[in-house]
Amino acid sequence: MATAKAKAAEKGGPAGAPVPRRLMAAATRLFAERGYDRTSVQEIVEAAGVTKGALYHYFGSKDDLLHEIYGRLLRLQQERLDAYAGSEAPIEERVREAAADVVVTTIDNLDDAMIFFRSMHQLSPDKQKLVRAERRRYHEGFRALIEEGQKSGVFSTATPADLVVDYHFGSVHHLSSWYRPDGRLTPQEVADHLADLLMRALRP
Repeated sequence: MATAKAKAAEKGGPAGAPVPRRLMAAATRLFAERGYDRTSVQEIVEAAGVTKGALYHYFGSKDDLLHEIYGRLLRLQQERLDAYAGSEAPIEERVREAAADVVVTTIDNLDDAMIFFRSMHQLSPDKQKLVRAERRRYHEGFRALIEEGQKSGVFSTATPADLVVDYHFGSVHHLSSWYRPDGRLTPQEVADHLADLLMRALRP
């Protein structure tokens, strides 16, 4: 069943939109509705209103589309994490903002996250390796913030930073399995609750 973002996507993306954007919009909707393995290249190009030649010009394969669906979300999150890490705000503030931000950006792009976690195993081995490296870079950046707070005595050292990161991202990775846009909590409220749980776990 498609989530709100997929349902809201136009058949081939907004009229007059660049071809790559139309292909991404069509692929995201179809992967969310039908699944990656049950969506053909022909169905994607028909939904986008382009030719197979156009898809292969911009993406090369259906595999490339799946990789880009998650890549665009991860690039956004990495950019925002880098901004928090480079801020001069107190470490508690930076960690809490980063912890909440990854929740909000995941919910705002829930189709992308859901498609990826459901279909990552269907990526080619080379692309799986690339994705793992990209995710590892993000997690290591988040861990570095936790370690900064632990070394300065602001955060408890009772739990290793690696486990703290796994604890938070375990919650983030499950959002696509339960969050509903018409539920009683807004994305920011969910983010605040999960960030507060993390901050309580880090208290000395």
